[in-house]
Amino acid sequence: MPVIGFHNSHEQVHPAALLDAVRHAEEVGFTAAMCSDHLTPWNPRQGESGFAWSWLGAAMATTALPFGAVNAPGQRYHPVIVAQAIATLGAMFPGRFWVALGSGEAMNEHVTGDKWPRKEVRDARLRECVAIIRALLAGEEVSHEGLVTVDRAKVYTLPEQSPALIAPAVSVATARNGADWADGLVTINQPHDKLREMVAAYRDAGGRGKLALQVHVSWDPDADRALGMAHDQWRSNVFPPPLCWDLDSPEAFEQASAHVTPEDVTGAVRVSADLQQHAAWLQEYVDLGFEEIYLHHVGVEQRAFLDAFGEHVLPQLGVTAPAPAVAVPR
Repeated sequence: MPVIGFHNSHEQVHPAALLDAVRHAEEVGFTAAMCSDHLTPWNPRQGESGFAWSWLGAAMATTALPFGAVNAPGQRYHPVIVAQAIATLGAMFPGRFWVALGSGEAMNEHVTGDKWPRKEVRDARLRECVAIIRALLAGEEVSHEGLVTVDRAKVYTLPEQSPALIAPAVSVATARNGADWADGLVTINQPHDKLREMVAAYRDAGGRGKLALQVHVSWDPDADRALGMAHDQWRSNVFPPPLCWDLDSPEAFEQASAHVTPEDVTGAVRVSADLQQHAAWLQEYVDLGFEEIYLHHVGVEQRAFLDAFGEHVLPQLGVTAPAPAVAVPR
């Protein structure tokens, strides 16, 4: 049975509403969750910027779901702070947390005032950060001079088992480069041939651990509304690297997406009013070897999506809601 998780988009939904949504996701049968970690939305119409690490504590305390988060250490986040955050969640919620560590996007990182580095420099910085985080999670005192600086850091509250550090990738090269340090791979929905190539590159380079996929979906009983919702919210997210790495504000993404048509968005978002079609698409990803699939409904309102997928889609993938708890007489 695959893990079917619910992706919580902090760029689009108020954190209080997301907290309600992820609790409801567990009730209707989703078996995991993950969230983004952004300072800014992708465009002004999304309009939210909840702080992921505050929200994760509340979400994990009020559900029993395993959780993942995507984070970019090295500029906006010092790796020692990231290690401390990972350790605390891992200690409080044993075996329930993983984090994907990436090289970041200018739109979130430029706020420090530091220069936005070239991709190869960002990749090298990420490797330094991963090594620092792993050493701190192992209980070591760390000092480091390089693209990041650490002076005698030590994290004292540690989990019994370190959470998995996952490589996020949208390209074959990034998947291959993450193979020697990561505990697994997470990517987004792309053409099947591209996904096969990425998985092969990761595994052939020695990559271990789970394969996870985030799938952008848009569903509404009305097909036109489903397409309009995807275009309204997600047309700024159709650009491949390096453009999506280097634009530095929601307004810049809005300008870049001015001529993106609704049909253009269907290359990045699985859009359909047909729940059978959504189930078929997800089964294809399972057949490609992805053990964990996280659904990101690109609309702002989540409950109708959760109810429909919980009732009609998850059971077709062998995932069912837990039985209601039975009260025990006292």
